Amino acid sequence: MYTVKVNDISLAYRAWGPENAPPVLLLHSRGADGADWTAVAERLAEGPGARRVYAPDLRGHGRSERLGDAPGAYAVQAMRDDVRALIAALAAAPVDVVGHSLGGIVAYLLAQEYPDVVRRLVLEDVPAPFPFDPPRPATGRPEGELSFDWALVPATDAQMNTPDPAWWERMGAIPAPTLVVSGGPASHVPQDRVEAVAARIPGARLVRVDAGHLVHGTRPAEFLAAVEPFLAG
Repeated sequence: MYTVKVNDISLAYRAWGPENAPPVLLLHSRGADGADWTAVAERLAEGPGARRVYAPDLRGHGRSERLGDAPGAYAVQAMRDDVRALIAALAAAPVDVVGHSLGGIVAYLLAQEYPDVVRRLVLEDVPAPFPFDPPRPATGRPEGELSFDWALVPATDAQMNTPDPAWWERMGAIPAPTLVVSGGPASHVPQDRVEAVAARIPGARLVRVDAGHLVHGTRPAEFLAAVEPFLAG
């Protein structure tokens, strides 16, 4: 586990593989942290096609800094800019970026705003940024210690209920070769919204793995069978 100071906050990250190997960045879902990618990262870091793999804890998650309810503290654009700064600190751009769920939103915003830093993009079960209908309801904080800052839940819910229309408009201008992995009918994410992302990004390829929302955790071999050759290409 390592830490780095970016955008005036401390971000934790994990790293695997040879330091001089081509870099790939793995971005986790809401409520998880970089350790969620361990099995995938270890595989990507091995063998003749070994990669240098980075898996950060997004702000407010895991061992990264928690910012409470400060205005804008958990805007996904802020997470995007953290990742941009992390890449600048750790790796020579461009890098391959793999994002799951919330991490996928951060990943496509990165590819939209900083296209020069994303070589290839993988979006795992990431829905199109359309407003939730009905809106995602407010939920109370569960009891006990959490591995993430609860303040990020209402903050990100608000953004998903009323997403910036520019996120969808700019999806059609992402230049990075893109692979979209859907989790199939067992996922709680509406799959037509995942398919819409693939249809919107120019030249994007769609692969379905019937594993539910957590494709890389439930069926890592099938996930890697799709992702590894894509990244190698």
